[in-house]
Amino acid sequence: MRQMKTRYILINAGKALAWLAVFALIYIIFKKYVEIDFLDRLKPLFDNESLILLIFLASEIVVGIIPPEVFIIWALRNDHFGEFISLVALLAVISYLAGVTGYLIGLYLNRSLFYRFIKRRFLTKLDQRLQAFGIYLIIIAAMTPLPFSGVCMLIGSVKFPFRKFLLFALTRFVRFGLYAWVFWQIDPNI
Repeated sequence: MRQMKTRYILINAGKALAWLAVFALIYIIFKKYVEIDFLDRLKPLFDNESLILLIFLASEIVVGIIPPEVFIIWALRNDHFGEFISLVALLAVISYLAGVTGYLIGLYLNRSLFYRFIKRRFLTKLDQRLQAFGIYLIIIAAMTPLPFSGVCMLIGSVKFPFRKFLLFALTRFVRFGLYAWVFWQIDPNI
């Protein structure tokens, strides 16, 4: 069992690093080859922080439609490191709270008649596995492209202990910090 958990973590950590490399490569290519005129047309949208943060919140609650990396790159729009870190920290808080919201939605759905029927018919084994592997699933979802809020809903639906969930979901901040550091390193004067 322990070997299975370790293998699961290593495979998904590799996927997370591959995903980070892909986004970094896309970002470098975009910065080198996209015309400035195109970016200037989007400036009014990019400058509306409230709208961008609202879009991010909606995306995170609705199972991560837009990857958080896109918003971390958006936070790079000016060259002031302090503002960049503040925006990334705000994005991380929003994402974490969206995960908590997802957990609470899952907890609520657990009480629904429809969910109990589905659980009884199809998800009994899944429930046991989520209780056993829940910590690892939370960490993997927090660090990889898995839809964090969706995983949080699933974790909440099996009534995973809330305090453990809150603690291990904090790894979401590690992802935002790591990605922010990588993008800040590759950004200057590309």
